[in-house]
Amino acid sequence: MDYEAVIGLETHVQLKTRSKMWCGCANAFGAPPNTLVCPVCLGLPGTLPVPNEEALRLTALAGLLLNCTLPPRAKFDRKSYFYPDMPKNYQITQYDQPSTLDGWVEFEFNGGLARVRIKRAHLEEDVGKSLHFERTSGVDFNRAGVPLLEIVSEPDLTSADMAYAYLTALKEILVYGGVSDCDMEKGMVRCDVNVSVRPVGTRELGAKIEIKNMNSFSGVRRALEYEIPRQIEVLKHGGKLIQSTRRWDDAAGITEEMRTKEEAHDYRYFPDPDLMPLQPSEEWLAGVRARVVELPLARKQRFMRDYGLPAGDAEVFKNDVPLGDYFERVARRSPNPKAVANWVINNLRAKLAEGKSEVRGPKFEMDESLPSLAATEISLADLKFAPEALLELIALVESRTISSSAAQQVFTEMFDTGDSPRAIVERRGLAQVSDAATIEALCDQAIGANPGPVADFKAGKAAALNFLKGQVMKLSKGKANPALAGEILARKLTP
Repeated sequence: MDYEAVIGLETHVQLKTRSKMWCGCANAFGAPPNTLVCPVCLGLPGTLPVPNEEALRLTALAGLLLNCTLPPRAKFDRKSYFYPDMPKNYQITQYDQPSTLDGWVEFEFNGGLARVRIKRAHLEEDVGKSLHFERTSGVDFNRAGVPLLEIVSEPDLTSADMAYAYLTALKEILVYGGVSDCDMEKGMVRCDVNVSVRPVGTRELGAKIEIKNMNSFSGVRRALEYEIPRQIEVLKHGGKLIQSTRRWDDAAGITEEMRTKEEAHDYRYFPDPDLMPLQPSEEWLAGVRARVVELPLARKQRFMRDYGLPAGDAEVFKNDVPLGDYFERVARRSPNPKAVANWVINNLRAKLAEGKSEVRGPKFEMDESLPSLAATEISLADLKFAPEALLELIALVESRTISSSAAQQVFTEMFDTGDSPRAIVERRGLAQVSDAATIEALCDQAIGANPGPVADFKAGKAAALNFLKGQVMKLSKGKANPALAGEILARKLTP
């Protein structure tokens, strides 16, 4: 019997706010343990939570970006559990009336488009971080109370690779929208994996196994690559799977059982009596809608559709938003957007990267007496030439006024000085020679001086023509039109 996997993901994302969910403590990473805390986020008796309105806005914004419905009423609930990292012994979350419902994420997968439904994206608070040492353990509560968005997918995923692609797309959407920085090294994204297997062709779900607290997308993929075959093997050998929670041991490459799975009633949910229900006004929602941005996949598809770009170029501009915006400013005025993309990706991006690499090393010098080179870093906003200059450079190449190699020289000088391409060409004498009589004379010289390659070409060695063309370019000091030189040589040497 063949089996198939059914996977749902619960992704926890820290929201991009300056302060925590219920108090004024900073939402920041890297501070010494237990220095970003107060009586509210420590859950001391007599304290009351005050909602962070920006967190409420970002939750609604995330819902819109994920194609969710925003209900007219939402509320907060208390989820009771007794772990050392939860100072109040309950977590403020949303249970039966969350802030967003019923959305979907579309993403590229296996050469096509896949869609995963979003059951809900609800707002809650993060917990502290447990630290384990050789003989002791401790808890850092700096993270406790940080606004956390839990995005729950429907069980629409069918493989480890599909789960990885979905998580990558989800992260791109949230970063694009300014909802979260999604920095996994800082613990801003964590994931719980729900996976079961069932006979192919059946609809009933198998026993759900949850893998808790995955902190990398690649870890999710590796855990599923192990867990799915494990479950199938249990069933094939007549065993029975029981709903449970497991942990992923990345070093050993296995999952291990932690406990049988809790049910919702185990958490004793009830409405938080200290927090009023959320009933957003139309004016408030209009402010959130104004922050909606074009989604990454839609941007890539538009670049391919409107500018005729190949998928690879569009992917670059999807991943680098400022570079893509710059490309659009130029491409809207160009009859050849593909040429614009080539120059922006292959030349401009490389030059910008050179500037960053020059300052990366010195920035980490410990000797404060050394001068900082940060001012030499170049960004798009610092470019010395206007977008029109790039259009002018492309026009010079397409009109064969300059060769492609000369254009590279012009671009470098244009980048460094801000001078116009035409002025650089005139100053440096880089204009291409396209006069047929002049180039024909140069071809005659090259043919006369190289009888061996001439004979090779006539004997059928086509590569010999490139050598002869190179000799023409050498005689012209790089100014001859290479295409015209090749045409004349071929005509003269072909019987």
